[in-house]
Amino acid sequence: MPTVFLSPSTQEWNPYLGGGNEEQYMNLLADRMEPYLRASGIRYVRNDPDRNVTGAIADSNADSYDVHLALHSNAAPEDLAGRLRGIDVYYSPYSTASERLAVVTANDLSRIYPLPDAVRARPTTTLAEVNRTRAVAILAELGYHDNEQDVAWIRNHLTPIAAALVESLCDYFGIPFVTPVAVVRGVVVTDGSGLNLRSFPSTSAGIITSIPNGADVTVFGSVNGWYVVSYDGMTGYVYGDYVVIG
Repeated sequence: MPTVFLSPSTQEWNPYLGGGNEEQYMNLLADRMEPYLRASGIRYVRNDPDRNVTGAIADSNADSYDVHLALHSNAAPEDLAGRLRGIDVYYSPYSTASERLAVVTANDLSRIYPLPDAVRARPTTTLAEVNRTRAVAILAELGYHDNEQDVAWIRNHLTPIAAALVESLCDYFGIPFVTPVAVVRGVVVTDGSGLNLRSFPSTSAGIITSIPNGADVTVFGSVNGWYVVSYDGMTGYVYGDYVVIG
C-alpha cells in the first residue's frame, strides 16, 4: 500500500486573523486527514513539529515514501496584506509525477473552495520541500491566513479540505477513496485457510500477506464488499464475507 510523509507547517510565528497560527491549523487539518488516510488504505508518517523544514526533509528522505505532502497557508506581501485570496499547489517542474499530483489536488480543492478559478497548480524551483525530497512532493498553500474570508473558510472547512486532499492522493495512487467509519475489530472466519490481504479491492490484485483463520484485524472502512483492514502492521483489502465484525 502507498505511504505518505505528511508535513504540516511548523511555522507557529505566522498568526491567523482572529487567533491561532499556521502550525496549529495545518496540524488540525492533518489530524482530520488521518481517518481518511487509514480508511483508504494509505499509510502515513507525520513530521516532527519540533523540527524545521530542513528536519522534515531529512526525516522524509531517511525512509522510502511514495509522496511527501506539505501543508501550509499563505500570506500576502505587506503592501497587499489581507487583499489576496486563493490556493496554490506547488510542484517540481522536473517531475511529471509531482505535476500530475498537483493538478489532481488543485482540481479536487477547486470543487470546495469558494473561488474555484483561484485554485492553481504552480511549478516551483525554490521551495525545498518540493525540490529536495526523494519522494514525489507537492506543497499546498491552502488560502491566505491574513485574509478574513480565507481564514474563515479554513476554520470552517477543515474536514472537507482533509477529505479532498486524501481523495486526490487516492486518485494519484489509483486506489478507491473510502469514507472512514468508526474503527472496529473484526475476526477472520474462513474454512480454515488463510485470507488474502490484497493491495487493491480485487481478486486479481497483488497479495500482501495471508491472514490466518481466527486472527483479529482492525477495520477502517469498506468499499464494494471489501474491508480496508490492518493486520500485523500491514494495511490492505480483504473480502468482507470472510470477516465478522464485533
